Amino acid sequence: MRVVHVIGARPNFMKVAPVFDSLARLPAMEQCLVHTGQHYDDKMSDVFFRQLRIPEPDVNLDVGSGSHAQQTAQVMSRIEPVLLERKPDWIIVYGDVNSTVAAALVSSKLGIRIAHVEAGLRSFDRAMPEEINRIVTDRLSDLLFTPSADGDDNLLKEGVPAERIRLVGNVMIDTLVRLLPEAAYPGDVPSPNRYVLATLHRPSNVDEPSRLAAVFAELQAISLEIPVIFPVHPRTRQRLEGLALQIGGDGPLHVVPPQGYLEFLALQKSATAVITDSGGVQEETTYLGIPCLTLRENTERPVTISHGTNTLIGDRASSLTPAVRRVLSGETRPGKIPPLWDGQAARRIASIFSEMG
Repeated sequence: MRVVHVIGARPNFMKVAPVFDSLARLPAMEQCLVHTGQHYDDKMSDVFFRQLRIPEPDVNLDVGSGSHAQQTAQVMSRIEPVLLERKPDWIIVYGDVNSTVAAALVSSKLGIRIAHVEAGLRSFDRAMPEEINRIVTDRLSDLLFTPSADGDDNLLKEGVPAERIRLVGNVMIDTLVRLLPEAAYPGDVPSPNRYVLATLHRPSNVDEPSRLAAVFAELQAISLEIPVIFPVHPRTRQRLEGLALQIGGDGPLHVVPPQGYLEFLALQKSATAVITDSGGVQEETTYLGIPCLTLRENTERPVTISHGTNTLIGDRASSLTPAVRRVLSGETRPGKIPPLWDGQAARRIASIFSEMG
């Protein structure tokens, strides 16, 4: 069996690693790894590939940055000749980034069967580009691997045949379980006894100058009550500097560079609370039992609320300080780990492929 994996951004890296490894154990399995280059920070990509023990990509499409339409079109035009040459039996796509939907569109038109890892997630907010990517990819996919039961429910309501849906668990948790013992606190980051970890990347939070300034002001206010560690992408750092905000010095708000997977995992597991707008961080904090405050109005991962430690605090920057104070006063969700988040999701996926021959 020939399989092509398509990845494009860092969240995909954590998902492909255990699946690639589990499929490699099957006899007569031929795998090809295509990196679209949608995430174009080569230095950080290299760190993640090395730490996650992902093999070097067989193909790098070098798509780089651009609008959603530009990225999607570039991936489509560049991946088509690769698929025509490789002639895979299956293409496996991950998550909800532009590379995912682009690869699914091309594969569908070429008659290549599509497997979607992390299928069925819905925020029910079509203003999010990722939601459109999820819906389109799921409609095109022949095999839909869901991380939680709500994914199955969403797909069934949308008319996806039950025989295409497989509840396998969360492959990101596979990676976390495997590498948690290796997580090491970064040596170049301050290590207070108690701290809040903040990670924000969505355009709605960091691209609008007034919004970014308001969020940063809240983090500064929180840091007067408990230190805050804020890993910041270089692009966001430039915008902060453009706003003439003071982001250096030895104050209790520590703006630090982006971290590798192992370093960020260590920061999460030792945090008093995590502020985020990331879907993956909502899942990781749920597994780790760390209070998570999500600066969004909705989430495509409701299991992190119904089972886990996640709390939606809305999209107003002013909601951050009160939410942190509630955690500090002991108002935390006593979360539990959702079913099948046990580190075995990729093995279940491999077993399904094995049964198909």
